[in-house]
Amino acid sequence: MLTARTTSMNKPLNPVVMVTGASSGVGLYASASLIAQGWHVVMACRDLAKAQRVAAQMQLDPAHLSLMHLDLGSLQSVRDFASAYTALGWPLHALLNNAASYQPRLKTPTRSPEGYELSVATNHLGHFLLSRLLMELLLTTQAHERASRPDFRARLITLGTVTANSEEFGGKVPIPAPADLGDLAGLEQGFLDPVAMTDGKAFKAGKAYKDSKLCNMITSRELHRRFHETTGVVFSTVYPGCVADTALFRDTPKAFQRIFPWFQKNITKGYVSQALAGERVAQVVVDAHFATSGVHWSWGNRQRPGRPAFAQKLSAKATQQSLGIRLWELSEKLTGLTA
Repeated sequence: MLTARTTSMNKPLNPVVMVTGASSGVGLYASASLIAQGWHVVMACRDLAKAQRVAAQMQLDPAHLSLMHLDLGSLQSVRDFASAYTALGWPLHALLNNAASYQPRLKTPTRSPEGYELSVATNHLGHFLLSRLLMELLLTTQAHERASRPDFRARLITLGTVTANSEEFGGKVPIPAPADLGDLAGLEQGFLDPVAMTDGKAFKAGKAYKDSKLCNMITSRELHRRFHETTGVVFSTVYPGCVADTALFRDTPKAFQRIFPWFQKNITKGYVSQALAGERVAQVVVDAHFATSGVHWSWGNRQRPGRPAFAQKLSAKATQQSLGIRLWELSEKLTGLTA
């Protein structure tokens, strides 16, 4: 297994996909599906011991699997990770931004090492910085592959959610509040104590998570706007259905952890298994059907066997270009990409 400090490994012979948060849930099952389809998966995880344990339990082929330490809540960890991976001299055919922090029971914000509210720091700022630092490697890999496969396109895929998209039913639920970045006042103010919300308002842990996922979806569209036409790289987000029993919900009340999966299975019919969600996400990484850039792929709220994904309309909050530009600028500043 590979750690962030190892630089003497042979290059994988198979195409390489990097999966953040791959030690549980959708990330783990997407990794399993990608390995089964002949890809080499770099599992970028905060807890390497856990990642190694679950990889063994899932019987993932170690010849097609590497582990690297990445704590997306720490910008320094993201920089160290990107530097260590680049130093390996390995290609990168696809990046799957999957990891997420969700702590809905918090009354006061948890802070990242840089002092930012942790869910936005992890889910948005960490992935924003990682995507920017690895962009050149995606482009280099794409150029190399297209010498023999002119139709090849590197992909940067990010997990989205219905709770951040008011065009879907889950995004209309006002508990604790709909995703809304306002005019980005919190980020404008530096996002440090006492500020803990992107809109600068009072802290609501569940809304902070929704806001971070809205940031993900806005960023993906901004990546598409800035880079797709000139590079050909595919940028998209994906919602594979409601996976109601993943570790994402480990910090919710025990009663919620019992009731929510039952409710999704029997009332909304929106439930999908972790394995099926992983297969769907892997399809968006690999299949030619999903090679369209600037799209949010969704399997919707109501599931049925064989249901195909569709290009889901996004809310005005996610598609307002001026908001995307300003979020990009402030994210660059908060991650240290600009002064």
